Amino acid sequence: MKIEFTKGHGTHNDFVLVADPKDELDLDGDLVRRLTSRRGGVGADGVIRLTSTASIAGAGDAIGDEILAEDPAAIWFMDYRNADGSIAEMCGNGVRVFAAFAEKLGYVSFAADGGRGQDASRDGFALGTRAGVKRVRKEPNGWYAVDMGPWFLPGGDEARTAGYDAGVVVRGWTTPRPGLSVDLGNPHTVVALPSADELERLDLTDAPEVVPTPPHGTNVELVVPLGDERAPGGEPAGRICMRVHERGVGETQSCGTGACAAALAVRAWQGNAAPDTWFVEVPGGEVRVRALSDGHVELAGPAELVFTGSLEV
Repeated sequence: MKIEFTKGHGTHNDFVLVADPKDELDLDGDLVRRLTSRRGGVGADGVIRLTSTASIAGAGDAIGDEILAEDPAAIWFMDYRNADGSIAEMCGNGVRVFAAFAEKLGYVSFAADGGRGQDASRDGFALGTRAGVKRVRKEPNGWYAVDMGPWFLPGGDEARTAGYDAGVVVRGWTTPRPGLSVDLGNPHTVVALPSADELERLDLTDAPEVVPTPPHGTNVELVVPLGDERAPGGEPAGRICMRVHERGVGETQSCGTGACAAALAVRAWQGNAAPDTWFVEVPGGEVRVRALSDGHVELAGPAELVFTGSLEV
C-alpha cells in the first residue's frame, strides 16, 4: 500500500497529514508508529487524518453523528493520533495545520481579512474533532486562529482558590510541586516555576509523575511568567514561557492546547486583574492565547506545510 502524505508543523509541533476523504485508510497503531518514527518513517509528533464527518458517522462512530448535530457545516473530521499510536481528543497546533492542509487541498478558502471565505462561515471554517467542533479563521498576518471551545478547571472553585489540585514530580525533583488541572477537551496539569533557568535545566526525558493519577493520563506544562506588555492592538497582555511533556509522545517543541492551559492557569493564579490575552513562548516559536468572553479560549499561531511524499507500507 502506498500512502500519500504531507509533512507540516505548528511552531515545530510536527505532524504527518493524510487525506482520506472517503474513510478508506485503516489507521492502526502500527501504521501510526511507522509514520511517526524519526528513524524508520517520516518522523512526527503525531498523525492527522483528514476524512469526512459523514463517513465517520456512517461507519458507526457516534462522534460523527454528534459533530453533525452540533454543526452540520463541520463536514471534515480531524482524526488525530499520538506518536505511540494512541487516539487523542484533539490537538491545538494540529487544528491549525489541519486547516492549512484543507486549504491546500481546496476544501476551504479563507478571506484575506479573516472574514467569510468560500465554504467558511463568518465565524470561520468548522471542523470536527473528538473534542467537538472547532472553528478556524485566518488572520491577515497568515496566522490561523482557532476557537478551541470551552475550558474548565476540573478541581472547580476549590482548586482555583488553592491554586492547585495535584502534585507533580519531574525527574530530578525530590518532592512534588503543586500543579493545576485544566481541561480543554484533553487533560493538562500546569506547574509554575520561579525562573527560566530552572525551566531550561528540566529533564523531561521521562513522563512527570502526577498525583492523583489522571484516569486518561495528562499533558504536563512547566511554565514561567515573564511579565505584562501590550498586544499589537493595544490591549493588556501577559507573556509566559513553557515546556511541555505530551502524553503518548514525550517532550515536544510546542503544544497548542498546552499553551492554552498554561496561559489559563497563570491567568487563574493572577486573579481578577489578569489580562485575557497571553503570548506563550515555546521552544518551537510563539503563539497567542485569548480567554474569550463566552467562556471559550482562542489559540492563534502559524501553520507550515513543509513537504509532500509517499511511503510504501
